[in-house]
Amino acid sequence: ATMASATPPVTLASRAELIPLRLNETERSLLRVLEGALSVSEYTDKVDVISFRYNRGSRVQEQLEELLATISGLTIASSYKGAALASFDRIADNAEFFRRIFEIGRRYKIMNPDKMRSTYGKLMYILQDAVMADARSYLSFNCLRQVLNVKDELEDLGCTDLLTDADCADAVMPLRPGESPARKEQAFKAIVQRYGREDAGVSARIERCLLSIGDDEVLTQAHVAAVDEMLLLFKKHFAISYTDKAHSLAISAGRNGARLSHSHGTQFMYVEQSLLLWRAILSQLPNLWALAEKDLLHGHEYRLRDTGQGLNRVQSAPSVARFMHGVISKLQNELRSWVGSAAVHLGDNDVPNALHWIDKYTQIPRILTPIIDVVNSLDKLAENGPGFAQYVQDAFGSVDNCQKIILGDFFRHGFDGSGADNYFDAGSCIDGRLTSAWNWCSKLSKKPYYNLFQMAGFIGFDGSFAR
Repeated sequence: ATMASATPPVTLASRAELIPLRLNETERSLLRVLEGALSVSEYTDKVDVISFRYNRGSRVQEQLEELLATISGLTIASSYKGAALASFDRIADNAEFFRRIFEIGRRYKIMNPDKMRSTYGKLMYILQDAVMADARSYLSFNCLRQVLNVKDELEDLGCTDLLTDADCADAVMPLRPGESPARKEQAFKAIVQRYGREDAGVSARIERCLLSIGDDEVLTQAHVAAVDEMLLLFKKHFAISYTDKAHSLAISAGRNGARLSHSHGTQFMYVEQSLLLWRAILSQLPNLWALAEKDLLHGHEYRLRDTGQGLNRVQSAPSVARFMHGVISKLQNELRSWVGSAAVHLGDNDVPNALHWIDKYTQIPRILTPIIDVVNSLDKLAENGPGFAQYVQDAFGSVDNCQKIILGDFFRHGFDGSGADNYFDAGSCIDGRLTSAWNWCSKLSKKPYYNLFQMAGFIGFDGSFAR
């Protein structure tokens, strides 16, 4: 798929209920209040601990009431309109307000996976406790409401035909850098005029729906594009029948940290199918968030357990499991051969719950993009960087050879089953493929080509944790 291609209207109509609405100005103000309250809350520090002094239910109640009070106070302080909250005596009197502000936080995170990286997990764990029967009994209300989505908004407007309109695909399509926006702008205006009924309020809501769909198209494409680009580099520099021993992808268990033993051809298929699997998962990005929330907030109770990485909430994720097995089964049928294990870790020490699962897969572009950028920048740096070409020539032989060295190392040891402290939690399983990739990232500074990453402007894989 190219960057300019848009989702077919029929597909768009079927997934519109998964596409969240853009935040408006009022909602953005409330989002800042929520993020402020979450940033100062010590909820998980106080609740997710092993303590015999205080009943856990009491700690949950105390921390929930403290958070809700903080949100109320910040809202009152930030706007004169928030003063209405102070007129109520009980927290439950503001139930709809709390449901709204929590929904805004969830919706914003779905539309911006790189935001709220230090507060979203806390929010989900708070809501996970708040929906339990005990919490609902002393709060006297349910903190959840459905995430506002494009389908519901269009149904409220009586404009669901918009999703199958001939101009819809053009109106929401992502644009390549430098590509003319004329066709998109024309289609966008045509739809607004067609369904806006010459009403400014309705037209504004139609525009919001179209922009929300466009946001989702760009977000999904951005996640998929990194995998597509890596697949192109993989096929360009390597082949399944490769005969150059200097750049063989073969790995042996016990050598250089590898946990697997694959010939070049086997490793080629293993890497290819792993990238195709990541692409198939990320192409359904809106669905990933819906499934994760369903299992976290409407699933079974969790158990607080030491997983070897500290105390974690271990909870089964049946909806995510069905989705993963469906994607894997479809890919296996398409490829007709499968290298390694198809086991999916969920609700165990490796992937304790659906929150850990969604976090792992939304970080795939964060792993791949820096590698792609560095490899693609080497030619330009060799042309324009003083002394760079000579350095590459002396250290690696040529730019092409240097690219093969970097990519070959990643395709070998980013997919070698490493990354865990024992042989049971690593290997060729579905989760283990991502674990190996992260393990490779953690060792980048020890690589002989790390200087090239620094010269190309590489900062890190984690991105920013700012709000």
